Amino acid sequence: MIKIAVYGKGGIGKSTTVSNVAAALAEKGMTVMQIGCDPKADSTIQLRHGREMHTVLDLYNEKKQNLKLEDMTMIGYQGVICVEAGGPTPGLGCAGRGIITALEKLKETGAYEIYQPDIVLYDVLGDVVCGGFSMPMRKGYADKVFIITSGENMAIHAGANIAMAVQNFKNRGYASLGGIILNRRNVKREEAKVQELADDFETTVVGKLTRSELVTDAEEQGKTLMECYPDSEMAEEYRTLTENILKICREDGLC
Repeated sequence: MIKIAVYGKGGIGKSTTVSNVAAALAEKGMTVMQIGCDPKADSTIQLRHGREMHTVLDLYNEKKQNLKLEDMTMIGYQGVICVEAGGPTPGLGCAGRGIITALEKLKETGAYEIYQPDIVLYDVLGDVVCGGFSMPMRKGYADKVFIITSGENMAIHAGANIAMAVQNFKNRGYASLGGIILNRRNVKREEAKVQELADDFETTVVGKLTRSELVTDAEEQGKTLMECYPDSEMAEEYRTLTENILKICREDGLC
């Protein structure tokens, strides 16, 4: 089982990218589990065509120790197993607690043994890299961390903070940095700035995604681009990114 955490600044297109990668992996015949680690609980919404699902934190607050695995999961497009950690009411409580609770309860209910995923994708909000938000990288849940960024300054800044956090944990046997994913916003010197970020942390740019209206159009339909436009050039970009991620994991002996 390969475990990958994908981090990035809020609004950078992280959930969209992760969902399309999940679909591309499933297209290859792999069993995929995607765990949304964001209080908004919308990581897997395109995979489940907008169908409502309960978050793990809400279920835990309601049922405490009587949680059942089937209540926490939903099967989405291409059989992707969807999980949403959830979070507290805005302004009340710690959002990172939702991530901690979700990961603990999935483990306790035997999610990985029952579903036996080939690959687990953690979609993690990257504006904050402390507490529960850093749990996927610091508690040994993930093997690799990939960072999504554009060439925008705030996205680069968030990417650098995430890479620094991974670097600080590298001697503890936690997740290592797999690389940077460029999600283009068509700003000046975009590729050069993202390459500089990769060079600063001695890693590589593993994928470059075009800013495409097809992605937005698919989202409007409540679906991934891989489902709506499987024969498009953009779908091939997601497939190429997926292959590059798998290659890095193979080189590290993870699959």
